[in-house]
Amino acid sequence: MITSSPVSEAIAAVRARVAAAAEVAGRAPDDVRILFASKTVSAERAAEAVLAGAEQLGESRVQEVVAKAEVLGALPQPPRIHLIGHLQSNKVNAALRHVDCIETIDALPLAERISDRCVAVGRELDVLVQVNVSGEPSKFGVAPDDAVELALRVAALPGVRLRGLMTIGANSPDAEVVRAGYALLRELRHTIVGSGAPGTEDAAELSMGMSGDLELAIAEGATTVRVGSAVFGARPQV
Repeated sequence: MITSSPVSEAIAAVRARVAAAAEVAGRAPDDVRILFASKTVSAERAAEAVLAGAEQLGESRVQEVVAKAEVLGALPQPPRIHLIGHLQSNKVNAALRHVDCIETIDALPLAERISDRCVAVGRELDVLVQVNVSGEPSKFGVAPDDAVELALRVAALPGVRLRGLMTIGANSPDAEVVRAGYALLRELRHTIVGSGAPGTEDAAELSMGMSGDLELAIAEGATTVRVGSAVFGARPQV
């Protein structure tokens, strides 16, 4: 039995938001997973969220993943860990020891480095290609015009499984601008899966939408929304 706490109550509220947004969009609530963004949160608070029902955590920095690994790994049901921040090539080895999915592949050399290391250690890793749908220079991600080509090349690499696409929505007060970016990601996903290219058959994931705009993302087909501040409160940008 999960004891009520501010974190468990926040998680329940987020689940209710997701379910309501899915209903409005004519989708089943179970079609949308929640990735709880625990970046900058202590290992103990992250563990509290897991015990309250968070099955997936998202971290932005490899060093944070490593620092929390012992505490989270000791839980009765350890969470899946997704890397949702930019990955430097010199951190690949450390990342592979602890993460279940890297959502931020935005260049072929990085994907090849991950592929080589996965083959060397005998594992397969889920990956998403990050697309900068807004074109904002402050955001990482491959340009939309180059996203399909990159995704097809990543899908063909050994040791990695292309699961889909990820993006960070436009930093705009105009909901239509934000939603258009999410629609673009959905269309790119459709092109990739529809290509029939090797390794693209399971690339249906759309990781998009956060605490402030998850309803827009769900309306455009998000399969995963990344929620942080709605559960853990406002934190510094990293």
